[in-house]
Amino acid sequence: MSKKGFVHAAVTAAAIATFLSVDADEAGAHHGWSEYNNQQPLNLTGQIQQVSYESPHVMIQIKSGNKIWTSVLAPPSRMQRRGLPQTALQVGQTVGVVGYAHRSESNQMRAERIIVGDRTVELR
Repeated sequence: MSKKGFVHAAVTAAAIATFLSVDADEAGAHHGWSEYNNQQPLNLTGQIQQVSYESPHVMIQIKSGNKIWTSVLAPPSRMQRRGLPQTALQVGQTVGVVGYAHRSESNQMRAERIIVGDRTVELR
């Protein structure tokens, strides 16, 4: 193979690898949500206590009333695409979350949407 052909093949392979890895965190994050009760939506407003902006899902802890909830959000890449980069969620900030409670973990919920300021962002 000529040097030009080798470079073209290498660039093509790198482009394909990049394309395939863009949503790798989302592919690994797909799992069943059956452990959440989708028959009873929760609508919580509270102050962020902690943020974990990591794969497979972004998670926040919010204090709503006298309870601290762990809210499972979307994967980081989806959060970024929807306009919520890591800097958009800060400890002390008040947010709203709409989603479903975990069937056995009394302080955990899966969020379908998050309200940050005057902006509502769909997570699924």
